[in-house]
Amino acid sequence: MSNRPARVPHPLVLLTGAVAVAAALTWILPPGQYERRENPATGRTVVVAGTYHSVAPSPVGPFAAAVAIPRGFVAAADVVGVILFVGAAWVLIDGLGTLSAIVGAIVRRSKGRGLWMVPAVSLFFALMGALENMQEEIIPLVPALLVLGAGIGVDAVVVVSMSAGAAMVGSAFGPTNPFQAGIAMKLAELPPLSGGGVRLSMLAAGVVIWIGWTMRYAAKTRVTQVIAAEAASVLPARHLLILGAMLTPMAAYVYGALSLGWGFNELSGVFVVGAAVAGLVGGLGVAGTVTAYVNGMVSLLPAAILVGLARSVSLVLDDGKIIDTILYLLVTALAQMPAAAAALVMIPFHALIHVAVPSVSGQAVLTMPLFVPLADVLGFSRQVPVLAYQTGAGLMEMATPTNGALMAILLGAGVSFQRWLRFAFWGLVLLTLVGVLGIAVAR
Repeated sequence: MSNRPARVPHPLVLLTGAVAVAAALTWILPPGQYERRENPATGRTVVVAGTYHSVAPSPVGPFAAAVAIPRGFVAAADVVGVILFVGAAWVLIDGLGTLSAIVGAIVRRSKGRGLWMVPAVSLFFALMGALENMQEEIIPLVPALLVLGAGIGVDAVVVVSMSAGAAMVGSAFGPTNPFQAGIAMKLAELPPLSGGGVRLSMLAAGVVIWIGWTMRYAAKTRVTQVIAAEAASVLPARHLLILGAMLTPMAAYVYGALSLGWGFNELSGVFVVGAAVAGLVGGLGVAGTVTAYVNGMVSLLPAAILVGLARSVSLVLDDGKIIDTILYLLVTALAQMPAAAAALVMIPFHALIHVAVPSVSGQAVLTMPLFVPLADVLGFSRQVPVLAYQTGAGLMEMATPTNGALMAILLGAGVSFQRWLRFAFWGLVLLTLVGVLGIAVAR
């Protein structure tokens, strides 16, 4: 009998299986829907509590499930574009040697203290998560982050943790995240800054815990720094100009996302310009720049495929009209519990819902109109369902295979889903306790 541990399938197989499971559920669960209306505070369509009703069966057959896969790519087109257009730019400058040169300079200046880059990078991504829900934008940065990780002697798990992991922690607990806390608080009719002390404390505690968890692993697994040739030299001005061509679009996007309503298409557009400048400054010429850019896109196709495939799962559930059914069953179960138990059980319920609804903003408009009235009936603060949603859905971002961005980042970093879960599990347990304590205070 073999003692070898079971291996998690390739992400493409895992997500294709998830599409098949979703299709099977449409034949098992009874179809139903809530009525919906537009919420004037958010401009989004939300469900109406107490309106769940059965609808005609709409099971998804094998061919319809197969058709949902290309439909998922269409629905996720803007994210797929970011992966290809932005990621190819970073692959291009990596080919010019700029990333190795910059990491070499960091290694040289750190004088053996390169491990402290981990909290610095983690804080940056946690801040971006708290401000604008950064996640998909990390996918194209993976090649650059891997070079940095190699330079400071940490493995790919640390690279994912200090970037995507930190951003997801910041997104989950960030009091100003417009796509999680912002939407949920509006739907709960809470003032934007209400509970600010509790929320900031949760954010600080969550970020500190995650950085500590990452540093603990990094210290145990750190290897000898490998970028020595570049570290001994002065960073050429050409590399500084190339780096500027990449950082300028990133800075422009952060400003545009926060102040001008920019989305993923604008992010792709500014990086097309940045890549063109970088290639010309790097001496590739017009034809060489185009060739390097296209080759970079080719290298990122697997990550782009995962995002489209993950989107297909929720399309199948929606086609089968069972997402509302799952939500109705969970809300009905909560209504039968004592108030204290219901407040805490909301966390795993939101985590479960997030597997089927991997969009945090989509989950907010789906669940808040139902969970907030339930909080009123059970007699606890409306802050509770919001904090439970942030904790359950926000942290599940790091653990569900239906999160296409996570799966794409793991694929790009060469980290299996199983290996990531082994690393992240107890860290997520500690972060969940932060949510539990926050709910206890808010009740």
